[in-house]
Amino acid sequence: MRTMLTTANLKGWMQAALAVLLTATLVACGGGGSDNNSSGGGSSDGLNGGSLPPSPTQQPISANASNTVPITVGRGAAGVINIPTVSVRICAPGSTSNCQTINNIQLDTGSFGLRVVGSVLNSTLLGALPVSTIGSNGAQLAECATFADGFTWGSVRTAIVTLGGETTTSAIPLQIIGDKAASTVPTSCGSGAPENTVGDLGANGILGIGTAPTDCGATCANPATAANYSNYFACPGGTSCTRTAVPLTQQIANPVANFPLDNNGVIVQMAPVSNTGQASATGTLVFGIGTQGNNPLAAAQVFTTDAFGDLNNSTFNGTTVQAFLDSGSNAYFFGDSSLTLCGSQFAGFYCPSSAQTRTVTLVGLNKVSAVASIGILNAQTLFSNGSNFAFNNLAGQIGGNASFDLGLPFFYGRHVYYHLDQTASGGPSPFVGY
Repeated sequence: MRTMLTTANLKGWMQAALAVLLTATLVACGGGGSDNNSSGGGSSDGLNGGSLPPSPTQQPISANASNTVPITVGRGAAGVINIPTVSVRICAPGSTSNCQTINNIQLDTGSFGLRVVGSVLNSTLLGALPVSTIGSNGAQLAECATFADGFTWGSVRTAIVTLGGETTTSAIPLQIIGDKAASTVPTSCGSGAPENTVGDLGANGILGIGTAPTDCGATCANPATAANYSNYFACPGGTSCTRTAVPLTQQIANPVANFPLDNNGVIVQMAPVSNTGQASATGTLVFGIGTQGNNPLAAAQVFTTDAFGDLNNSTFNGTTVQAFLDSGSNAYFFGDSSLTLCGSQFAGFYCPSSAQTRTVTLVGLNKVSAVASIGILNAQTLFSNGSNFAFNNLAGQIGGNASFDLGLPFFYGRHVYYHLDQTASGGPSPFVGY
């Protein structure tokens, strides 16, 4: 799931990717329209005379070390397909007892920082999380995190965050989604629907563990650019919120960058799934790259990226695209007019009459190039089993032809590496690999 600024034209910020939330309830309804080439029937393997590329077969390591966390794909908090989730423990600053473990937090390599729906926190903990302030008048600090299909609105607070056996060295900024009244949402917050509830978001929160240490960086810290593009707002007295510049230390922080150890990146390891989908899937989130015996860099290809993990010189169908590996997108999303779209019931997904293979050439700033092959099955056929939540051959349309989103289907059977951007401290540039 990719966040973006109010305008997506700012160079260096994350481009939006469609994140379709399809609930099990919708799938179970059956019926619905589809075009002539997208029948839900056909062969039991879904190929209908077509073919798929070989599926990757890597298995995750056991999540029994201090630098690991189990990943689960299943029904989750809101019955949304292909949502990888983890558990996060949050403590009030300075406390080891006023804490709460929150399950069903979406694992998102396409964003940065922790966002939790306020309604899932108990009142004692929520009341003990200090609201950040900005400016000489002590205005409350809030954030509008905009996505392609909507936005989250809520206060910026601080908390100690624990993932597995790793705990941040101090309290870090996070967003509490939906804790501010709808009437306080500024008109410049963004377009789309509010995603301030578990049902609207599809999870209890979002854990952004991509390549950036904060969610906005210099764009929001520099008053010249923040005036038009900051996703942070100063709210005197909690209302009348206006866009504001925010120093890096107050921006929503990637928890991994704030661990005392294993803080240079993550490895997302997902088990393979059946080509026709299955009820659930498992994986392991590993902290650190090359910092312990269980996290060596073993990627066959490593691509250096921009600050936000994007591969901006990639190509698809002869066109240069911005490609990214995003566990927060529940399908592959790209533009291809040769693929049949589904009918209105599954709008936005592809429903080819036979199995399809497409290739995208990924190109890093280090000039490393590799061809990634993906499989595509008829979405209506895949969704015909309403009890399945894990799919590795699901694809949908993205607006325009400038982006190629390698969503969660790409992760099944792979170990995908994300090295954080450490150039500010003289360290390595960000990279992704698999």
